[in-house]
Amino acid sequence: MADLRKLTGKAVFGLDIGTRSIVGTVGYKKGDTFHVIALQQREHTSRSMLDGQIHDIVKVGATIREVKKALEDETGIKLDKVCIAAAGRVLKTVDVHTEIVFEEARTVTQEDVYALKTDGVQKAYDEFPKKDTDNTIYYCVGSTVVRYYMNGYQIVNPEEHKAESIGADIIATFLPEDVVDGLYKAVGLAGLDVAALTLEPIAAIQVAIPERFRMLNLALVDVGAGTSDICITNDGAVLAYGMIPLAGDSLTETIAKACLVDFTTAELIKRGIAEQETVEYTDIMGLPQKITREEVLKILDGAIDQLATAAADKIMELNGDKSVSAVFVVGGGGKILTYTDKLADKLDIVTDRVALRGEAVLHDVEFDEELEIVPDSTLVTPIGICLNYYEQSNNFIFVTFNHEKIKLYNNDKLAVVDAALQADYSNEQLFPRRGEELHFTVNGKPRVARGQLGEAAEIKVNGMDSNIYAPIHENDVITVVDSTVGAPAEMTVGGLPEFRDIISVQVQDKRVNIPKFAKVNGVYQSAYYNIQEGDEIEILDYCTVAQILEFMDILLPEEMQLFVNHKAADRESRVYENYLVGWKAPGDTAFTQEAIDDAPRKAPAQEAAPSGQASADDTEQYETLYEEDDEEETDTTDDELMARAKSLTYPLHVNVNGSQVTLEGKSRYVFVDVFDYIDFDLKHPQGNGVAALLNGREAQYMETLHEGDTLQIYWRE
Repeated sequence: MADLRKLTGKAVFGLDIGTRSIVGTVGYKKGDTFHVIALQQREHTSRSMLDGQIHDIVKVGATIREVKKALEDETGIKLDKVCIAAAGRVLKTVDVHTEIVFEEARTVTQEDVYALKTDGVQKAYDEFPKKDTDNTIYYCVGSTVVRYYMNGYQIVNPEEHKAESIGADIIATFLPEDVVDGLYKAVGLAGLDVAALTLEPIAAIQVAIPERFRMLNLALVDVGAGTSDICITNDGAVLAYGMIPLAGDSLTETIAKACLVDFTTAELIKRGIAEQETVEYTDIMGLPQKITREEVLKILDGAIDQLATAAADKIMELNGDKSVSAVFVVGGGGKILTYTDKLADKLDIVTDRVALRGEAVLHDVEFDEELEIVPDSTLVTPIGICLNYYEQSNNFIFVTFNHEKIKLYNNDKLAVVDAALQADYSNEQLFPRRGEELHFTVNGKPRVARGQLGEAAEIKVNGMDSNIYAPIHENDVITVVDSTVGAPAEMTVGGLPEFRDIISVQVQDKRVNIPKFAKVNGVYQSAYYNIQEGDEIEILDYCTVAQILEFMDILLPEEMQLFVNHKAADRESRVYENYLVGWKAPGDTAFTQEAIDDAPRKAPAQEAAPSGQASADDTEQYETLYEEDDEEETDTTDDELMARAKSLTYPLHVNVNGSQVTLEGKSRYVFVDVFDYIDFDLKHPQGNGVAALLNGREAQYMETLHEGDTLQIYWRE
């Protein structure tokens, strides 16, 4: 295991996901030196990648997982973030010029330079659709400053200079969505998040052509298995990027066809001739064969010539139709003998100026002694991917929020809501807003009904529908349309929790359910009354004898004697739940059903007093279990009568989860009583507890139930 005591900086994990193999590197940077503490390589078991693009995400993801596991075992470090690079397949570039003008001359800061680069990338995004005609979605995977300007004049670096304006020429590189998406999904299957994404030639140039060499007109050619990535430098900057879909695999395929072997055996032959004069192999007929280096090179001559010609043509195209001063070749595909000579010939430059670069350009890289690694050209890109992390890493990122560019501290957990806060965008404009509240009093206590919720803000990130918690990244474009205000609060008297639908009383020998009454600003109102701002509401838990008679459409002669709980009463006497009401003519000795039946009724045209939600026709009446003779009426106290009244039982009909349920045996029922009548196993809890709703609102288990209530009971998910 690597000596982790030497690991003084944050470990960086880089993956070079190549067409033939995957190379994983773990290291850290100290000063100008990058220290490699672990390196693992795995070849694909099948051709799951072609021309630098993933064709089988699952298989590539499995190979990445192997590399990750091996590195974790070797270092003892849990790896969850990775730096990756994309091959330049279907690469497109955009050249832009951007400029920032200050309100007055001032010292240019590092943040100003970073903002300048970010603005250039944003301009590239804006201009890119004008060049693209195939409707493919592209992502910017890298950008390079060609040259800086200060006050209109070219400068190497404007930072710390006093300036009125700064500018830059920038190359932004774009790849199709499917290429980028495949890389992200493959590393995701291995349990990794992408910490940084770049382009393979950008990564390679970090190592192969240091900035001090970029004053020269040079070309870098990274010859992999499926693609050859190219970039051009001059005047201290990277001028252009390009790619050809031709590399080492084309040579392997030529050998396979000539020697009649499978691809894997052909690859072994190609590598073997670099170290030995003769290679032994078995062809597809099972026959042992031998081939010399000279024979292999003769077979490959045409293919190597084709590869060198394609690379030279692309270099000339990117360099303004002229040759370069020198070419640095990296990557495993470039190690084939005669390739550099042929490339020099095609570019018409001396052979010594086209060279394979390996150990010579890795002098600022230190490998752990236990690794026993011999630096060569195949390590340039893997190391460059790690080094690119330090170039991209910045404490701040810039995004565009409603056409305004804002700067955010990058904590790797940024979301749309963070950008909104930084832009001083009100939370009220993000979240649904409630309509106007309704203020009133109930039984002297203030009450507020809340308005309805409006619609949440309409949020888009890079033109796609999103939400406030969606993650955001460098250069994202966020647009937000304000949330809306909901409808103002509305409530009826019947919607108040204190308002019970009925008062159940005993009238003569019948039980009668009387609608409950409320007074609003001193005036009787029914359950359907819409509460207004400032209303003073009094919920009555009683009714009067007169209201009972009015509800039952009974007209009693004035001489009729009225009783409440067997005590003399009048028409304004209050009657509460389970009270007894009766009347008799002078001289009668008992309350009878006949007294009710014989009582005169109101004429149909006579207007009734407020009667709540029920009517006499649909009020269910139940026979009482209570009987009294004259002696009991005389001797029984009022408290005893109340106790006996409360002992009366009657059925209650409610709706539970869409089914009618009848509760029996009590004079008063509470919510929890329902569980005795339904099939609901409370002994084996599920989900996140029981949801108990009464008439659409959260219920209390000991809350009183009333005739016709609607209950919903279920396990919360």
